[in-house]
Amino acid sequence: MDYRRLGHSGLKVPVLCFGTGTFGGGNEFFKAWGASDVAEATRLLDICLEAGVNFFDTADVYSRGLSEEILGKAIGKRRHEVLISTKATFPMGDGPNELGSSRHHLLAACEASLRRLGTDYIDLYHMHGFDALTPVEETLQTLNTLVESGKVRYIACSNFSGWHLMKSLGVSEEYGWARYCSHQVYYSLIGRDYEWELMPLGIDQEVGATVWSPLGWGRLTGKIRRGQPLPETSRLHKTAEQGPPVPDEYLYKVMDAVDEIASETGKTVPQIALNWLLQRPTVSSVIIGARNEEQLRQNLAAVGWNLTPDQVARLDQASEVTPPYPYWHQRQFRERNPTPVQFSGSVVRPGE
Repeated sequence: MDYRRLGHSGLKVPVLCFGTGTFGGGNEFFKAWGASDVAEATRLLDICLEAGVNFFDTADVYSRGLSEEILGKAIGKRRHEVLISTKATFPMGDGPNELGSSRHHLLAACEASLRRLGTDYIDLYHMHGFDALTPVEETLQTLNTLVESGKVRYIACSNFSGWHLMKSLGVSEEYGWARYCSHQVYYSLIGRDYEWELMPLGIDQEVGATVWSPLGWGRLTGKIRRGQPLPETSRLHKTAEQGPPVPDEYLYKVMDAVDEIASETGKTVPQIALNWLLQRPTVSSVIIGARNEEQLRQNLAAVGWNLTPDQVARLDQASEVTPPYPYWHQRQFRERNPTPVQFSGSVVRPGE
């Protein structure tokens, strides 16, 4: 297993992180992802640790805390061997202060996560989304207090816009507070919006990316093909409307290129999609999920080899879309304003 530095921090993380949204299945939405109990979760963690994956991601909102509880029990006495990432901000109750990134909510949310996880510190604590109603200074001062108390080791954000992240970094710098070292983002072979603004920001400010839904919300499993119905076990039956929209013909075009490379490499569609991400600038770790042991072992096999530059270029071309303004306009001045992917061969990725 390879390890990379997490953004502008001294923390090394494996290039694959195991996401535990499949733990618990506390409601219909999360049941569509998976419903691992403590026994199955423990076995999946065993497999991860055997492969060198010691980084586990969860959130308080995943099955209303059940994912955190199961993860904590599955870790057990191995706390010193692992890195735990969790999140706050989304609603955890019906009260007016049971959501957001206010001091009131974050202090309570952090304590609740610590109890559920059965630990006295969180390695990486994310703001799950941007709270525009709470001053950025209030959020970051609270997070800095948690870091200074030892309850949180590093802070991160998720699903921020470029200005959300840049403003937050500026406030942290102004006051000398802990800064976001990573950004958990949606990024996949069929969802490349991250490259337009957030990736250049990550390069410039040394913010590492941890990638969620790297298989395009379940579309890059290898089971979806032109002219075929969705497989019976696909979570898209219940969650497609909550995820990123992907036009059918665009998906089929990308899948044609992936299938061609799969035949050349002998690798599976998910392995190709994951390996492509691991060669992108700023990517520190890719979060993989699994309903069972077989899926997990297949995803773990995405490392230890690399697509060739030609194969990467063909996947890039197949998945290319015209970006919105001003990014399409900036491409007309590439000699002075190159895109990150354009000069990725000379970009130093986090940890290298």
